[in-house]
Amino acid sequence: MFADDGKLLTRYDKRYLSSSELGGWYTPGLQPVTFQVDDYRFGCAVCIESQFPEIFAEYERLGVDAVLFSSYGIPPHFQIALQAHAGLNCVWVAAATPAQAAHEGAGGVIGPDGRWISRGSEALEPSLAVAMLDRADPAYEIPLQRARPWRAKARQGDIYREKLVDDPRSVDRSGY
Repeated sequence: MFADDGKLLTRYDKRYLSSSELGGWYTPGLQPVTFQVDDYRFGCAVCIESQFPEIFAEYERLGVDAVLFSSYGIPPHFQIALQAHAGLNCVWVAAATPAQAAHEGAGGVIGPDGRWISRGSEALEPSLAVAMLDRADPAYEIPLQRARPWRAKARQGDIYREKLVDDPRSVDRSGY
C-alpha cells in the first residue's frame, strides 16, 4: 500500500503457502494487513488463502469492508470459496487475476451477499471489473445492516447467556 506521495505504507505477505512455496521459495507472513481508503477498510489475501476461511473471518472481526484477493487464475473451487467467504462474512471480495490466466476464471467483484456483481472477461485480453461499494445500497441491507451486526453479537455469546437466565429450560438440573 502506497501513500499519495508514493511512500510505501505497508505490504501484505501471504500467510498460508502451498507446499512448493514452503520448499524454499518464500517465508510466510505472520499477520493480516488492513488499510483505509477514504471511508472503507480493506484487507488482502492471495491465491491458496481462498481455501482458509479463518483469513476472511479474521478480516471480518477486524472490521474490513472488502478483501482484495489476487491469484494466477481463479479456478471454480476458488470462485465458490470466495463467494462463500463474502456471504458468510458480509464483505465485498475483489478478485484479480492476469489476463493470461482469466480462462481459468475471470476476476471480478463479489458483494457482501455472496453474489458476483461484476466480472472481467475470460478472453485472453485485459479487462476490468468495476463495482460501487455502497454500504447504503438497499441490496445489501440484510448482509450489512442485519446479518453482520447480529453475527458479531452471536460470536461474543452474551445474547445467549442473557436468554438462558430467562428461559425455564435452562434451570440447573445437575442434581438429578
